[in-house]
Amino acid sequence: MLIAREYSTAAAARDALAGRLDRAFIPSLFDRIDWFESLHAHCFPHVPLRVLHTKQGDSEAWLFLLATGARRLSALANWYSFSWSPIFLGNPDEDTRRRLIEVMAGHLLTTSAHIDFYPVTDEAGLLLDAFRRAGWFAVRRPMGGRHILDLDGRDFATYWAARPSRLRNQVQRKARASRFAIDIRHDFTGALWRDYVTVHASSWKQPEPGLPFLRALAEREAAAGALRLGFARLNGQPVATQLWTVENGAALIHKLSHDRAFDGGSPGTLLSHAMFAHAIDTDGVQRIDYGTGDNAYKAEWMERRELLHRLDFFNPRFASTWLPAARTAISALVG
Repeated sequence: MLIAREYSTAAAARDALAGRLDRAFIPSLFDRIDWFESLHAHCFPHVPLRVLHTKQGDSEAWLFLLATGARRLSALANWYSFSWSPIFLGNPDEDTRRRLIEVMAGHLLTTSAHIDFYPVTDEAGLLLDAFRRAGWFAVRRPMGGRHILDLDGRDFATYWAARPSRLRNQVQRKARASRFAIDIRHDFTGALWRDYVTVHASSWKQPEPGLPFLRALAEREAAAGALRLGFARLNGQPVATQLWTVENGAALIHKLSHDRAFDGGSPGTLLSHAMFAHAIDTDGVQRIDYGTGDNAYKAEWMERRELLHRLDFFNPRFASTWLPAARTAISALVG
């Protein structure tokens, strides 16, 4: 008989995993225990953690969740997460995956009234089916997109020639008059991080609530050789910065910032041009992922938009969920 086990701390989950969600075995940054552990510690330190685990033979499934309220659960994810999904180990087939999730969904039915997962991509259908089989009322809603570039063997020159003429002309025009020096670093130092924070404080963005999380990410990825921290500088002063990670043939664009006082020279755009060239021709990546958000500028650099979903699950055993479930279902139909 399959049962679901629970862990209430990332440390306990790490011990139970015994390295199985470490970098050496998991290609995706967003599926590693390091990611979940750091995200919880820095961004949700006061929100109880619930980690569920089910195993059948050599196949396993893990769910990393937050107890966000009374009988309420959410995916352990936020704006730094490009995607969230169950994590499967042992290469289970589709039926086994569904069964493992169904067991955990049945376990949650005894304690939870409402669960939401976002951002979900490939596993949306599987999750809906498994939770419905377990007795949940499930609703899927499209919510934004994730912008991706697949190089398919192209070098930077070939990729760049296919960009919109407006973007290519802007880069050519601004580069001609540019006084900015481009610096792309693979290492992490306190001085570099101070430069990053300085630019962010002068950007158009709101104050960054997750700087400790981003610093931990940069330090960890630098130690693994995956960090790409880019700067555009004017007379040594940082005026634009970007935080990327590169590994397993893919580049992830985590954060962009620029000092608004230098908008006329487009240092952020020139830095993007250099970062893309470095990732494609120096690092040899075959995919670049701009993450979540439908900012208009992303479409100029990317070539494909992947739809993101929010999944809501309502427990019909609780009358308090009936009206929210109906409203959510209606919004999904008219949205």
